Amino acid sequence: MIAAAIGHLSFQRNEFQAQVPDWIPLSKDLTVILSGIVEAALGICMIFWKSQRIKVGIALAIFYVLIFPGNIAQYLNHTDAFGLDTDSKRLARLFFQPVLILWALWSTGALSHLTRKFKG
Repeated sequence: MIAAAIGHLSFQRNEFQAQVPDWIPLSKDLTVILSGIVEAALGICMIFWKSQRIKVGIALAIFYVLIFPGNIAQYLNHTDAFGLDTDSKRLARLFFQPVLILWALWSTGALSHLTRKFKG
């Protein structure tokens, strides 16, 4: 997350701007900067706020859900970024987002916590 945040805030800003849907009411650059700040905060929380790891994992999963429209927009608009220069590559990436969501939940213990909570 911290590495992605660094990219958002510096050398990959144009790449990330390619993913911002046109319907977002903020400028693409501001959207990328704000999402980079959120990523940095989540990354720092993952490292240093171990007592709240489950909550951080849930927040990270929610973040991945919230940015998913950007991946969809990149596919629908046929926008090249991050080496995704064909529709088939952009489509394949869409299937990776649920993996990130599950990884965020699993790696923080949130998945087992939520499973236990909903079982009873």
